[in-house]
Formats: sequence, structure tokens, C-alpha cells
Amino acid sequence: MEQQGLSAPVHDVVIQRGVPIPMRDGVVLRADLYRPHAGGRYPVIIERVAYELTNRCRYLGEFFAQRGYVFLGQNVRGRFGSEGRWHPLRDDGWGTHPDGYDTIEWAAAQPWSSGKVGMVDGSYSGFTQYAVAPTRPPHLTALYVRMGGADVYRDFMFPGGAYALALHRGWALQQDAPAGAVGPLDEWQWHLPLRSCPPLEGRADWYFEDLQHIDEDAYWRAVSVAAQAQEIDTPITHLGGWFDAFLSGTLRAFTSIKAHGRTEATRRAQRLIIGPWIHGPRAPYEQRAGALDFGPDAAFDLDADRLRWYDYWLQGVDNGALDGPAVRLFVMGANRWREYDTWPPPEVTYRPLYFRAGPTGSANSLNDGALSFTAPETDEPPDTFTYDPAEPIPSLIWYPELGPADHRPVEAQMLTYTTPPLAENLTVIGPVTVVLYGVSSARDTDWVARLSDVWPDGRSLSLCDGILRARYRTSFATPMLLRPGEVARFTIDLGATAYVFAAGHRLRVAITSSDFPRYDRNLNTGGEFGTETAGIRAENTVFHDEMRASHIALPTIEDAR
Repeated sequence: MEQQGLSAPVHDVVIQRGVPIPMRDGVVLRADLYRPHAGGRYPVIIERVAYELTNRCRYLGEFFAQRGYVFLGQNVRGRFGSEGRWHPLRDDGWGTHPDGYDTIEWAAAQPWSSGKVGMVDGSYSGFTQYAVAPTRPPHLTALYVRMGGADVYRDFMFPGGAYALALHRGWALQQDAPAGAVGPLDEWQWHLPLRSCPPLEGRADWYFEDLQHIDEDAYWRAVSVAAQAQEIDTPITHLGGWFDAFLSGTLRAFTSIKAHGRTEATRRAQRLIIGPWIHGPRAPYEQRAGALDFGPDAAFDLDADRLRWYDYWLQGVDNGALDGPAVRLFVMGANRWREYDTWPPPEVTYRPLYFRAGPTGSANSLNDGALSFTAPETDEPPDTFTYDPAEPIPSLIWYPELGPADHRPVEAQMLTYTTPPLAENLTVIGPVTVVLYGVSSARDTDWVARLSDVWPDGRSLSLCDGILRARYRTSFATPMLLRPGEVARFTIDLGATAYVFAAGHRLRVAITSSDFPRYDRNLNTGGEFGTETAGIRAENTVFHDEMRASHIALPTIEDAR
């Protein structure tokens, strides 16, 4: 059913496949073109994608062409019918080959084009949108990015400095390994050394090149959109999910452009929408993620919202697309949408919730550690655990299924810190961090932290989590190994959430040193990444005393109505 005021599906559609589009260096990229059958000039919407075009682009192509747009679904360089060498996310913006720029300007010059161009969709196609924005093609008019990353290093490859093994290696094997040659994926997740992956050798040079750059160096800064926000002058809707792997990138892109965009008009034309969704094109239409159902209001008509955005920017329809606050968030638990002018919401207060000794004086078995808004005033004993990379804590969730899951099956192997049942609702909206004072017997190790809602029936449902590789505790660009036995401060980014912890529920923070295969196993040796085949055990200790008060910083809001 069409929403009132949106462009109606009145056009028959003509489809052309394999349309050649020349780049400035002579390489030809191929595209599928969807046009209204009627003659004339129409605004153009482009999706640049690494996947097979017919299945990927048919729905959006027909959707937009029926409504008076030309839709161009293009394979990026080196994929399917497009010529050249493929290096993911390197030929869309400031890279060696600015193919995104060239494609936009080619489309704007065609006889069926009005000269106004937008881009659409998410994941890989979200990265390509963010990447082209700083190049400022003259005819690029607006973007609508669904669940895309703004920083390839932090959002895709090395979040928290740890290698996103299941996502990056799994995706590479899916894209470039010969059919039938991979076998069980588990084999390649356990395979060491990490810089070896036989199914990809001789087929995916880009994969091994990426693994040569484990620090946040110039190689990665070249594909960091947040670092180039001051160059961007494009209106953008940034849409993400609380359980999307690229949520941090969505928030980073919005906040950086909102603060540093090229003009005041650009900064005013940024919009942020975050719902209770996992990663995926149909996720915004769902009301359930993982173990929780967030009610009918969680479902979001993404097609209608994109159409409204482009009717405004590309068709010139005065439909109020920029009316109202810039930020729209779904608050889970309350299960309703709220609007704000900025992210994080201005009324947020960051309250430390301190790790404390539990009834037995330690957190080394399930529920023994405590969480309290009262800081420790005595020398409480620290908590120690052994991390063995040969026996890592197994991941219960990883890309794309990152929705809430009951983590009790693995929490008995972690340090856990839990509040008493809440006397009243507690609303948390904003970025979440854990500040941990710890020591390791190893020269390098990982710290993993997870925030969960413990329900009255005992379920410990995950909400957000993060990892920090110890060598990157002060800088992702300049690693610094640990001195075994020396206490250090670690700040672990858990991403963000918007959640009401109901009265009678409890908050839990779990601490460990592995989340495998979501992230690679830190071998604890401090050796060169990806070259070793064996690790050592680490004795890791968390402090929660008066001078070293480990805690989670909760962004709380007083009134969630």
C-alpha cells in the first residue's frame, strides 16, 4: 500500500543488462540499468556493489524505476562483468581509481538523466556511499546509507585492534575461494598462522595485503570517511541497527559529518535512524532480533523512508524530509521511538557502575561478582582467570546474527559482575564503555566486555559488547606491548545501545579474553601478528579497589517517556 505523498508506481520498466561505463583509466565497469519506459529525463539512483547484479538489484531497480527514477546497479572494479583488479573498498573514493566519482558523473551526463544523482542500500553498498562522499562529484545530490561502515579498519577489519576473523575471513572465503574448496568453515577459523589461508592463496591478493597492515596506518586512513568529514557536502540519512556489526561506523559517520561537514547546510542535512535490528536488507521490517521481540513499532518501512528522502532531494517534492529533530532512535524495553537533536542525546549522564566483590569475595564463578553505583572504599581482592588460546571462549553470536542471546552457557568461564534486582526502571541511551584496571602475565592479551540484561527467569541477554587488544590500549596507530605483571588501564568500547532495564531485572558485565571465532585468538606472545602457530597461557587479573576502580560507564537518562 502506497503511503500518501510518495511517488506512485505508475511506470512500466525497461531493463538493460551489462551496460558499459568507462572509467578515466579506460577500465570498463558493467551495470544493470532500470528505466521508466516513458521517455524523458529522470533522477538517477546508483548502487555500487561487489555481488551478482540480477539478484542483488532487481527489487530496488524495479521499485525506483516504477516511481520515476533511473536505477543503476553497478559491479565494482574486478567483480563479475566489470574489468580490472578487485580490492574491496579501495576503488570507490579517494583510492587509486575514483570509480564512484566517475560513475556518478557518467550517469548525470546521460540523455535519460535529470542530472541529479543519489546512491542507495547498505553493507558493501553502504561503504561505497560513504567512500564517495568526500570526493564531492558535482552531480551527487544525496545519499541514504543503510548499515554501512565509515572506517574500514575499525568497522570491518580490526575493531578494538583485534582481527574480525569470522567476518573478514568468512566473507573473503565466500567471495574468492573456488567453489567446493572451502569445506567446513571451522577449519579455516582455527587455521594458523593467520596470514596463511590456502583456499585464498593465488586468488585474493587483497586479503593478504590487508593482513599486512594491522596498525591504523596511512593504508587505512585513506579509507576512513570519518577522517575526511570536513570534505563532505552531501545530505545523508544514516540508518543502522543496535545489533548491526557496523553500528559504530554509522554513528561515527553521522557525528563526524554533523560536526565537521563542509557547510552549515550539510551539517543540518544529516539524519540518523537507529532501530532494534541486526544486519541485513530486510532487518528494518522485523520486530524481532535474537531472543527478543520489540513489538510492532520496531518494524520500519525502509522503502517508504528512502523514497521520501529522494522525492525531496532528487524530485524537489516539498514533503518535509528535513522537518523535526535530526536523530530518531528506538528505545528497547520501552519499545518506542524517541527523537533528539544530536547523538548522544544531550541529557545523558554517564554514571559509573563499579565492579565489586561478591558474596564469596571474587567473580571467578557465575554471579559471584557485584556491580554497584557505590565506588569501592577498601582494598577489595582482585579477580584472576586463565586465558588459554588453545581453549578460547566460544562465540555465541557473530555477524550477522548479533541480536540478544542468552550467554549463561559461557558466563561460567568468565568473570561476571551483577547488580541486585533494580528497584525501578533504568534507561541507558548512548555509547557504553568499560574502564578496566588489569594486569597480565603476558606481553599481549585481549580484554572482552559484554553488557547483558539478566531477566527474573535467569536469562542473561546480551545487549552490547566490545574487545580491546592490549597492545592498542593507548593508540591503534602505535602499538605498545605490556610489561608482564604491570597494572595498566584499558578502555573497552562496547558500542552503543538504547535500552530500558526494567524493575526487577539486573545488569551484568562479563569480562574475559576471547570471543572466538568472532575475533581471532590472541596468542599472548606479543609476537608479530599472523605469523605464529602456537600461543601461551596468560594469567589475567582485574582490579576493583579504591585506587583501581574498574567500572562500566553507563549513559543514563532520567526520563524515558
